[in-house]
Amino acid sequence: MSTLPPELAEEAARIAEYAREEGLDFFETVFELVDFDQMNQVAAYGGFPQRYPHWRFGMEYERLRKQHTYGLSRIYEMVINNDPCYAYLLRENLPVDHKTVIAHVYGHCDFFKNNVWFRHTNRKMMDEMANHATRIRRYVDRYGYEEVEQFIDVALSLNDLIDPHSMFVRRAVPEKPADRDERNIEGEVVRYPAKSYMDRFINPPERLEAQRKRIRADRLKARDIEPAQPLRDVLLYLIEHARLEDWQADILSIVRKEAYYYAPQGQSKIMNEGWATYWHSTLMTRYCLRDDELINYCDHHSGTLAGGTGRLNPYKLGLELFRNIEERWDLGRYGKEYDELEDIETRRNWGKDRRRPERVKGKESPGREKIFEVRKIYNDVTFVDEFLTPEFVDQHDLYHYRYDPATGRMVVVSRDFAKIKRQLLFSLDNQSRPYLYVVDGNYANRGELYLAHKHNGLDLQISYATETLKRLQRIWGRPVHLQARINEEMVLFTCDTQQSRQQAITDELPKPAHGL
Repeated sequence: MSTLPPELAEEAARIAEYAREEGLDFFETVFELVDFDQMNQVAAYGGFPQRYPHWRFGMEYERLRKQHTYGLSRIYEMVINNDPCYAYLLRENLPVDHKTVIAHVYGHCDFFKNNVWFRHTNRKMMDEMANHATRIRRYVDRYGYEEVEQFIDVALSLNDLIDPHSMFVRRAVPEKPADRDERNIEGEVVRYPAKSYMDRFINPPERLEAQRKRIRADRLKARDIEPAQPLRDVLLYLIEHARLEDWQADILSIVRKEAYYYAPQGQSKIMNEGWATYWHSTLMTRYCLRDDELINYCDHHSGTLAGGTGRLNPYKLGLELFRNIEERWDLGRYGKEYDELEDIETRRNWGKDRRRPERVKGKESPGREKIFEVRKIYNDVTFVDEFLTPEFVDQHDLYHYRYDPATGRMVVVSRDFAKIKRQLLFSLDNQSRPYLYVVDGNYANRGELYLAHKHNGLDLQISYATETLKRLQRIWGRPVHLQARINEEMVLFTCDTQQSRQQAITDELPKPAHGL
């Protein structure tokens, strides 16, 4: 049930009808009216009304409260990916702000329901979060607040060591050699072609038997390799293989489930906010805005899209990319012939002889149809990779800037489109976090954990890496290693109960079960 006053509830129902007429498809949406303090409490809990007890929620609440008190930021709305969707409105907002926020929320709800990257998220996460809170409170009662809190501290510091793509990719587990049919051994034995009467001389039986023994020995050795292949979901490996108490494994699984729930939001921040902003702008200017509300609406809308030199606003970038895609498809600026054009002026003038539809509803134009398709199947990385163009970068001044101490200003240091696009993709890929894989769970046959950093252009920050290893070691209980490339040199970081150290990787060091 919505807690909105009757006149605002009627307005929300009208806006919902306008949104559906425009083609949006969303879950039932429940609105709650809250004050500043309640909004900050909900925001500190990650958008949910109930979470498990932990100091980080209080710290986040204090940060939000101070930002609001000193006028540094203001939260106008919050919406939860759930079925039904729950959205919180700020009681002190002006009526025009309420309408704008409600329209914005319906855009988010449509994105949550229809974007493929949210397909596997828990649509009953409101109940799941409450369940998590109840279970952890029981552990607090049984084992004490400090012990549970300290373990949660460690678990939360590792909550990004998951594989967000695992929900969409069925990763085949390699067959272990020892599990294969004995007859397959003959297929691996090396035999040289020979006439039958010369075979025992060219392929001596004792040599063939020696090969069979070696193959059997290798298979028996490989049978004990864990994991069977490099594994990116480090949290899952810890849950299944670390020596944990039942309550510790349960807390780690809770942290992992919540990390997977939030992962698509980090993967689609630009698209999600851009889509919601596109639709609140469309619905307000076409249906909902009264003449006396125009100034306030324009003021707050421009504040949402405000940016600065050297600062990227996801609302602005997402909105302008969606508008650019709509315009390009209306004017035919796509396809092989267009993409192969190198002259930027020719690209700008392509399709100028066409007229765009003046007032489109739903998917009545090629541009609208295209942006609905984009909203369904892309995330931020593929969105930017596919649709960021040189003319878009030029139009919106998306250049590389740096601070010039001599003039005290931000100055352009690069206009190279390829470099700009590559840097933007690097910042979006895995949310600028490193790719870490478990490559050996029994390193050197000592029960030690060995991880490897897959270098994709982002260097590992040594201070973060060593702190992460300390927390992994607390969970694993034995020494933990991390292989990484630092300044073109392969380095092995090691953490045990006594100290942390690093050393160059040489041929003398034992090899892990898998390379990366």
